Amino acid sequence: MGAVPPHLAERFAATELHRLLGLELLEARPGYARIALRTGPATLSGVGGAVHGGVLAAMVDIAMLFALQASLQPGDVPNGTADLGITYLRPVHGARAEAEAHIVRKGRTLAYAEVAITDEQGNLCARGRTLYALRQAPPAPA
Repeated sequence: MGAVPPHLAERFAATELHRLLGLELLEARPGYARIALRTGPATLSGVGGAVHGGVLAAMVDIAMLFALQASLQPGDVPNGTADLGITYLRPVHGARAEAEAHIVRKGRTLAYAEVAITDEQGNLCARGRTLYALRQAPPAPA
């Protein structure tokens, strides 16, 4: 398992949605994050008993957010997900799935990320893309 900065580990653990979904933050560093999902009755409600597609979309958004938060610079102010797309390639069955996010480009007002979701055998099950809006904090008064 990789390292997770303490402030990000605390933020992740403090989010009720992450606990409800059974998510764990495995690794976070600038431009990269990896999360895991422990499946259960609430998440295995998709077609044929697979992980629900909405849960996979949430994983895309959450993994991206922690890769981005590890990349924020002084003055960067998070402003929310502007766009999220996901392509489902195969159903996720089994006890676990992982989402791996890479920030492809981060500018002053937008960050673009790509996310891959794999099942416990390492099969690619979904690909996500996100745009995240940023703004810049106003300069401190002189």
